[in-house]
Amino acid sequence: MAEVDATVEDKAVRLQVAAARQEESGRGVARLPRSAFQALGITEGDVVEIAGKRATAAIAMAAYDEDQSLDVVRLDGLQRNNAECGSGEHVRVSAGRSRAASRVVFAPASREMRLQGPTQALKRNFFRKPLTAGDLVATTGQQPVQNMPPEVQRMFNAPAYALTQIRLTVVSTVPKGIVHIDENTEVELRAEYEEAPTGRAVVNYDDVGGMDDTIQQLREMVELPLRYPELFTRLGVDPPKGVLLHGPPGTGKTRLAQAVANESDAQFFTINGPEIMGSGYGESEKRLREVFEDATKNAPAIVFIDEIDSIAPKRAQVSGEAEKRLVAQLLTLMDGLEARSNLVVIAATNRPDAVDEALRRPGRFDREIVIGVPDEKGRREILSIHTRGMPLGDRVDPDELARVTHGFVGADIAALAREAAIDAVRRIMPKLDLDERTIPPEVLDNLSVTREDFLSALKRVQPSAMREVMVQVPRVGWNDIGGVDDAIGMLREGIELPLKNPEAFRRLGIRPAKGFLLYGPPGTGKTLLAKAVAKEAEANFISMKSSDLLSKWYGESEQQIARMFQRARAVAPCVVFIDEIDSLVPARGSGQGEPQVTGRVVNTILAEMDGLEELQSVIVIGATNRPTLVDPALLRPGRFDELVYVGTPDQKGRAQILGIHTGDMPLAQDVDLAAVAAQTGRFTGADLEDVVRRAGLNALRRVGGEVQEVTAADFAEALEDSRATVTSQMEAEYRKMRGELKKRAAEATPIGFISEGMVEPTRDRKHG
Repeated sequence: MAEVDATVEDKAVRLQVAAARQEESGRGVARLPRSAFQALGITEGDVVEIAGKRATAAIAMAAYDEDQSLDVVRLDGLQRNNAECGSGEHVRVSAGRSRAASRVVFAPASREMRLQGPTQALKRNFFRKPLTAGDLVATTGQQPVQNMPPEVQRMFNAPAYALTQIRLTVVSTVPKGIVHIDENTEVELRAEYEEAPTGRAVVNYDDVGGMDDTIQQLREMVELPLRYPELFTRLGVDPPKGVLLHGPPGTGKTRLAQAVANESDAQFFTINGPEIMGSGYGESEKRLREVFEDATKNAPAIVFIDEIDSIAPKRAQVSGEAEKRLVAQLLTLMDGLEARSNLVVIAATNRPDAVDEALRRPGRFDREIVIGVPDEKGRREILSIHTRGMPLGDRVDPDELARVTHGFVGADIAALAREAAIDAVRRIMPKLDLDERTIPPEVLDNLSVTREDFLSALKRVQPSAMREVMVQVPRVGWNDIGGVDDAIGMLREGIELPLKNPEAFRRLGIRPAKGFLLYGPPGTGKTLLAKAVAKEAEANFISMKSSDLLSKWYGESEQQIARMFQRARAVAPCVVFIDEIDSLVPARGSGQGEPQVTGRVVNTILAEMDGLEELQSVIVIGATNRPTLVDPALLRPGRFDELVYVGTPDQKGRAQILGIHTGDMPLAQDVDLAAVAAQTGRFTGADLEDVVRRAGLNALRRVGGEVQEVTAADFAEALEDSRATVTSQMEAEYRKMRGELKKRAAEATPIGFISEGMVEPTRDRKHG
């Protein structure tokens, strides 16, 4: 039961503060247990007063089911800031009384923001929501809040004020106390920044998504020593002195450090590498000492060192004495921090291996926390943060967007939301009069960001970790490939299923396939299959050629491959496609190519695919028409688990391929694709595409530019000029090879290489 305080005139309950869910940030809702409703005599939708070091107001809502037995009140970051309390602290909650305001004055809560425009939309956004002078409030979009009665939900259905969440300070209200805006309230919006009594428009935990575990670790390492140093005194141990955050760029390391400083009510001191470096002897060390001295005087404090690798590189790898002295000074300052001095150092870098190893020991940086690329749940949270104030269209599905943004970090998702908003603005540009300084209210009211805006933005915004290797997302789907149904079935089962439904594999206690080797005669559609996999699996796609990975410099080829797999892990789920893989990983000892380089490359790929560092949601697809040249160690289960033969299509498959290639071709009534398929035995997909192309050229040659349709005669002439590239001898060799490859994984020695008959024949366009 919630603890009832009977010493105050009105009944109040004492509850512990917990963070609200991301989707409720900025809405002014307080989630209370049933016991608190009974003790206060209130119902859902009533106004409550929350008193920490300062008093503010909120709308009472029922706690989530998992919180009903706990004496907690869930408040978002702005409410915690308004009440001047932090997560884990206690506040007094009492029934409040809200009066209609005759006048409310707002101002931007950020120095960089200048606001202009009609106040009517602002009035609708805060209609009937409780406000007190000095509060920090935020505009919200038309997004439903879960578990709310319909009559309360209507309060939150006001149109969005802007294309993003805007934070405002409530400068003054008439009358004073808890008020709400109604039809008769006069609302004023000042253009200039005005600081709230509770401080600036701070970054809090609500503004950092997908990092619940990381935030918990940081709170243990940072908030506890700063708020309750006596705990460590009682235990007889020194509190932690430093935390190193590392991970890819754009994952939110700097933002997280700012949120920790604001939530722990500590002074925040930032050190940026270039600002510290001085031209004079000893100047850099002096500046560093001054920051630590200021922080010590203003304790409890957090010193944040961004891009620490720039001021504390490995001393063995730098030649300058200034850099070595700066590293030594930082080591001394961190060792010289007096125990229990209420000072914590947080550092961030995306190159942890470049930081001097002396810093990475307990007593300096006590814990290293990896902030990686967010998973689907994390991306959903980050997306909700960046679309909080957006007027989203009815068909916008954040879950769908989170599902298709594999590999996106927080900065990428912010760019996606911004690009989508720009598309929405571009749509209303024709309605704007550029000579007018203001936008008509009716245009603003109808402005919304639609699903099409986000899909258009997805074409322009790519994961930042994939910029160097990003290829255009293929447009080829399973329906665009014919005659290879068996191969498609194996790929769907081995790639789509594990990426889309990993839980099924975990339940059965089995692992999905790590690699697929597509082999078969030239022109049968192996590369096309890999493109279809990339599109249908909704995964990131890295396509590499042997020429991209092989280098003349010693060791460079192995580094390129290691970097490729490292990048694939960072943006998982990911499909890595290596075309003509036989030239990259020939059998060791075969004498093919430059033996030392290719031997080292084979060793590197073996280690990456089945080494100590396990591949998670990364699938490798190799394609070759000479599988017998591939090193046998790659062909065993655990590396290339599935050897997929992509052969010449049968008659039904050929008819399907012809139908695909003639989909946009105006065919005459006398064209019988089934008859054409019957005459094209051993033709591959590439051969059949060539037949269709030649038939079209024949029609152009016959009629000229005014051609209306392609006739059966055009196809008959095209067939005379075409021939199958796969001979009977080649088909026999591949049949024999399929049997040998099944045995090969169990054998250590390579089988014989392709015979003379396997050499691709020269295309003779005329039968002779």
